[in-house]
Amino acid sequence: MTNPTFDEERRKFISTSMVMASGAAVAGSGLLGSAHAQTPAKSANAGALASFSQKNARRKLGQLEVSSIGLGVQNMARTYQTTIPARPEMIEIIRSAYERGVTFFDTAEAYGPLECERILGEAIEPFRNKVVVASKFGWNIDPQTGERGPGLISRPEHIKRAVEGMLKRLRTDRIDLLYQHRVDPQVPIEEVAGAMKDLRAQGKVLHWGLSEMGPNTLRRAHAELPVTAVQSEYSMLWRGPEKEVLPLCQELGIGFVPWSPLGVGFLTGAIDQQTSFADGDFRKTETRFSAETRAHNLALVRLVQTWAERKNTTPARIALAWLMAQKPWIVPIPGTTQMAHLLDNIGATEVTFTADELHALNAELAGITIQGERLPAAVLAFSGVEAPQK
Repeated sequence: MTNPTFDEERRKFISTSMVMASGAAVAGSGLLGSAHAQTPAKSANAGALASFSQKNARRKLGQLEVSSIGLGVQNMARTYQTTIPARPEMIEIIRSAYERGVTFFDTAEAYGPLECERILGEAIEPFRNKVVVASKFGWNIDPQTGERGPGLISRPEHIKRAVEGMLKRLRTDRIDLLYQHRVDPQVPIEEVAGAMKDLRAQGKVLHWGLSEMGPNTLRRAHAELPVTAVQSEYSMLWRGPEKEVLPLCQELGIGFVPWSPLGVGFLTGAIDQQTSFADGDFRKTETRFSAETRAHNLALVRLVQTWAERKNTTPARIALAWLMAQKPWIVPIPGTTQMAHLLDNIGATEVTFTADELHALNAELAGITIQGERLPAAVLAFSGVEAPQK
């Protein structure tokens, strides 16, 4: 179970902000707002009216322009807690995100499997040409039935079959950004890039990217066909990409899309020492959330909460704003199945840090060492893989 008290407080913050916003007028912001200079009432007001200012908040992944924050469509077929969300509610969340300026929607054939693509396709059909859709291939999944097989599969002929299935489920004629979900150790990345070239020539894929790849594979892929974006886990809880991947993205002009930017809910304060995870919730298998390590790691949550109080905002917004402050080409994609959390997340564009504040926050973060692994060993083995030579 999560922390019900904190969830209730989070909802109260959003509700209060929306009430205060009624009848008020605010000026549109740029890429990020100036909440640090606002009074508490205006800060909350700006967050609630993200629907207005977010429309001006844009970033570029390579040459692909997207909203500063995207929406991850991963758990809309099954949540972390293993419940099945109501499909109409998920469609409403996606459409509400669009109405509030979110134009970047991320999913994958593996999510569901297949079902999250169907949900997203139905939700965005009325405004498909006004948004950017990202999906992923790479796990051994039958494109027609969703049946999972062992391991990975990125053979060119399979990629093309997978894309045909995606186009039908997403109700579209093209995928704006298509990632290889994990590197296939049996297929040279040059062959994957070749399939991307064919799909681009047919207009079925406009941009491509990689996820959780080894750095040499990224360099080889980009040399074969320019890569638009990399998607990997990155947050205050897991800062692994800072060592090699982010510098390489900067060198090559590649955008970066952090998945799990809220640390699977940890950074929001929704998980505390008393939280127990249901059977089937993968967080139960992550050693960073074991009872022993969690007591230590909660120091990070307390730090985020302290900064949220200082900036008169929420922990989720602090965590997301911190990511966006790292580089102008970083675009987080928090996922949610709750409307209150959607509003909270997109309000992060209203939170900024001065240079001194960012320096201080980073110094405090550096003093906290996270214990435990971010994924089970069997899953982590698929990350950082280098593709074989052609």
